[in-house]
Amino acid sequence: MAFSPDQFLLKNKVAIVTGAGGRPNSIGEAYCLGLAAAGATVIAADLNGDGANDVAQKVQRSGGRAIGVQVDISKPDSIEAMAKKVIDEFGGIDILVNNAALMVEMREGEGPMTAMNVSLENWNRWLSINVTGALLCARAVVPSMIARGGGSIVNQVSGGAFPAATVYGITKLALVGVTTTLARELGPHKINVNAIAPGNTTSGAGESLVVPGTASRAAYEGMTVLKRSGAPDELVGALTLLCSPAGSWISGQVLHVDGGWIIRP
Repeated sequence: MAFSPDQFLLKNKVAIVTGAGGRPNSIGEAYCLGLAAAGATVIAADLNGDGANDVAQKVQRSGGRAIGVQVDISKPDSIEAMAKKVIDEFGGIDILVNNAALMVEMREGEGPMTAMNVSLENWNRWLSINVTGALLCARAVVPSMIARGGGSIVNQVSGGAFPAATVYGITKLALVGVTTTLARELGPHKINVNAIAPGNTTSGAGESLVVPGTASRAAYEGMTVLKRSGAPDELVGALTLLCSPAGSWISGQVLHVDGGWIIRP
């Protein structure tokens, strides 16, 4: 079949985006707005239920279809309840974007996130959100995807995993392993599983970690071939590709969207 730009459309698709309402100007919010613009019904999911509802309302004001759902991805029962609500209301699930993660929180209270000084309590908590939570979300939605003839799962990893040099990087590298493993396991069911690895962005979270106008920001931007940070919206094209028929032959891959920070053959 000849290529058509219509292959990027997501009409009649139902998409869950976790981590969509926790912070202003977030990547999760940009993902929700972008998927809705492509035609998907979007579920903005977050531990912050009010924030998730706010993002859903932004999608609605832009002409899209969306609801907000409160979910705690560290709790299997909460994840299952989210999946059931979406299936009951919209008939099924086609797309899962595992965007929820702890990042800014990993610098608060304990200082730099080093493997040598992190408490076991925090180590287990961070892994439970950044790795196990994504796996549990996938488990909850896959039966519906199989029943609908396939689907797409996109995990949010990080350029900071290549190579991992922090505890945060360790969690994201582990999520790469979840991505490639699920791609092999779910491929026979026509479910594509990929990851996006952003670089430093101008999101609320990104700017709180690497403040604009500082030497740290200049150093980060100097390591990219494009010599700048990226806006959350600049990740949406990659997400749309991986979730749409245009990307139907892509699975088990990490797509670096980072201005040329991590360059891999």
